Amino acid sequence: MHAVTAEADSGRSDRVTVQFAGEYFHFFPSDETFTLGREGTIAIDDNPFLHRHFLRISRAEGLWWLVNVGTRLTATVTDGAGRVQAWLSPGARLPVVFKSTEVIFTAGPTTYEFTVFVDAPAFADLGSGEDEVGATTLGGVKLTASQHLLLVALAEPMLRREGAAMSEISSSAKAAERLGWTVTRFNRKLDNVCEKLDRAGVPGLRGGRSGYAINRRARLVEHALAARLVTRVDLPLLDQHFDTDGGDGADAETGASS
Repeated sequence: MHAVTAEADSGRSDRVTVQFAGEYFHFFPSDETFTLGREGTIAIDDNPFLHRHFLRISRAEGLWWLVNVGTRLTATVTDGAGRVQAWLSPGARLPVVFKSTEVIFTAGPTTYEFTVFVDAPAFADLGSGEDEVGATTLGGVKLTASQHLLLVALAEPMLRREGAAMSEISSSAKAAERLGWTVTRFNRKLDNVCEKLDRAGVPGLRGGRSGYAINRRARLVEHALAARLVTRVDLPLLDQHFDTDGGDGADAETGASS
């Protein structure tokens, strides 16, 4: 990854494109600021949990910016390869500097995803070197097989979607049933995964009790997808019936290995 020089950038379009639900929306610096939400330039969904105007994309200081103009919801923003990730809180803004930027957010029980493409990105991926982010490792955080499987079960609706830009997050009861676990066992492992990632600096996994159960599952799925902790290739694991605690020992239950 490297900065694009003015010479390399000459002659390229400053267009930005938003891809959502199989549709492409093109915008140029001469266009007015556009918004995404329940209403706005791009009407995402009539979900009552979604802000009327949630995210805004505008041009300033020679860059495209993604701004959270909502008051409650947050968004997870990633470079698309899981190497760079940011949490966009209400009132915050981020420059859109990569050729492809993925945005994931949750409103109520539904998780949404869209992609922003920039014709003239400020940074380009050189493609040199191998991806250091493994299926169950990110920034030194190692998940046990059962913890990884828990993430796959929670993210299954998003991983199975075909062209859709939204899906509902599995409830703890549904995910536990999918894995053949009791809800108590599932919630204990969920606590361990959230604590482990929280200690690693992943925001949004701890907080007050109000809406906490739903919000942390949503935030956990957002992070798992953005960081590529789970992908579609992991889905067959859900149909392999075996004791995922085998070899994990007590750490599978307590997360003490973190």
